[in-house]
Amino acid sequence: MAENTTMTNIENEDTQKDKYLTFHLAGEDYGIEIQYVIEIIGIQNITDVPDMPAFIRGVINLRGKVVPIMDVRARFGIKNRDYDDRTCIIVVNIDSTEVGLVVDEVSEVADIPEKNVEPAPRTSKNHGDSYIQGMGKINNDVKILLDVHKLLFSGEMQELVETSEE
Repeated sequence: MAENTTMTNIENEDTQKDKYLTFHLAGEDYGIEIQYVIEIIGIQNITDVPDMPAFIRGVINLRGKVVPIMDVRARFGIKNRDYDDRTCIIVVNIDSTEVGLVVDEVSEVADIPEKNVEPAPRTSKNHGDSYIQGMGKINNDVKILLDVHKLLFSGEMQELVETSEE
């Protein structure tokens, strides 16, 4: 029985390999590895939390669990815009920590083989490139692939995660 469970886990990992949930943010296309995505929900009432960084919009109650919400636009220093009916929250789970990421619009799950991913260009002026895992090429399009670990577990975000776990 244990052998079957192990095989199922390996098969699940293989089916998620090279798959990214793609989304729009300020006219650009981004992607995050599908293995971290729990669900996609519409924008909800977000409860403000005092003394949080500007990119943390607050928390939501998701089926009885308090989930911190990060506005990815604010995280990247992109001009705010009003939420609309296309705005979504992508709930991700990294190292047993759930966080909601507010994005302009979710696109699709895209298959981007490793051979189609190039390293991110590095510039000393752009701090946002530290969140970039690589540049994924699909036909003539380029998707900015984010490193969710760095997006969530750097500086102030780590502090929020620790606070929400207490």
